[in-house]
Amino acid sequence: MFSGFDFDVIQRSLPYLWQGMLFTLGLTFLAMIGGIFLGTLLALMRLSGFRVLNMPAGGYVNLLRSTPLILVIFWFYFLVPLAIKKISGDAYAQGIGPFYSALIAFTMFEAAYYCEIIRAGIQSVPRGQVQAAYALGLTYRQAMMAVILPQAFRNMVPILLTQGIILFQDTSLVYVVGLTDFMGAAGKVAQRDGRLVEMYLFAALVYFLLCFSASHIVKRLQARYSVGR
Repeated sequence: MFSGFDFDVIQRSLPYLWQGMLFTLGLTFLAMIGGIFLGTLLALMRLSGFRVLNMPAGGYVNLLRSTPLILVIFWFYFLVPLAIKKISGDAYAQGIGPFYSALIAFTMFEAAYYCEIIRAGIQSVPRGQVQAAYALGLTYRQAMMAVILPQAFRNMVPILLTQGIILFQDTSLVYVVGLTDFMGAAGKVAQRDGRLVEMYLFAALVYFLLCFSASHIVKRLQARYSVGR
């Protein structure tokens, strides 16, 4: 079956593939950090008793979770330049570029999912903890920062990492705006050298090993935290 398999094409392409992997990991990390930060703000808005806060946040989450990620990337890549031209009146105004378009799209898209994860994590903190914080004289902000969010994030770590694994896989969609991630690098080498089987099998193996290892870590964290409760 592997008599005609060319292992050398993989070895020759490793520096280029490594650059693609660094891009994938960097985009995943930045979008995850931004998504968690924005998702936390959205979660607090959704839990707010003020309709002026919870309704827009709920609408945002429902809209983004009902929209394909590839469409969100297209929004920022194609529509933002048009909006900039319309606002500035400059027909030659440029957009924000493919990288920032992808980064903002991933961040805002993932924030909708992180919002629901974080909201559930906050609600998982026993009500007695909240009441005890207020009894100590803490304000809502102080109680949230010092008591509720630390416990909530501890409970959410495995789920947040699981969503990060999904984000890592989704970064392969950046090819639609001309960026080269790990999957895009493998595809370019496959097309250039005519070795589709070798490169796509290698890419699949790398994705499997990384995601399987990360999933194993998540399971260990879940077991550890479940014992600690």
